[in-house]
Amino acid sequence: MSSLLCCASTEAYRPQYLQHQAKFTAFMDWAQFPKACATKDGGGQETDLEALGTPYIVQLVRQVNYGPLESKRYFASVKGTSDFIEVTEDDLIRANFQKLNSYKNYRCGVHNKFFEVNLYQKDPVNKHHWRVNVARPGSQIDL
Repeated sequence: MSSLLCCASTEAYRPQYLQHQAKFTAFMDWAQFPKACATKDGGGQETDLEALGTPYIVQLVRQVNYGPLESKRYFASVKGTSDFIEVTEDDLIRANFQKLNSYKNYRCGVHNKFFEVNLYQKDPVNKHHWRVNVARPGSQIDL
């Protein structure tokens, strides 16, 4: 188990109100310190995001400010609740979720940590004509 945020001092970095603000607010309210979540390893059981009815997924990137990346984790919103469950990047790819051009940054000055929160939503293509896009594994796209 590891806590998602380092402490309760985490606050928005250069705050702006965005189109998807409600999603960021819901996730950050859920993730407040000392929220801990067991890290889901890549070899674990697959999560069926279709059956879960996940409307969106949040990527939480944690790193030392201007330093090394500590973790990159994904959390699926659970439809009809304010809860999230941790999923893997492979779960996103299988369910055809794609990264939106919407993110927020958070910073903890006490621990010199920086958090980037990104949103993913299901690609709205026609399922009948959908095929796996092998050119889009997120771990190779995200910088």
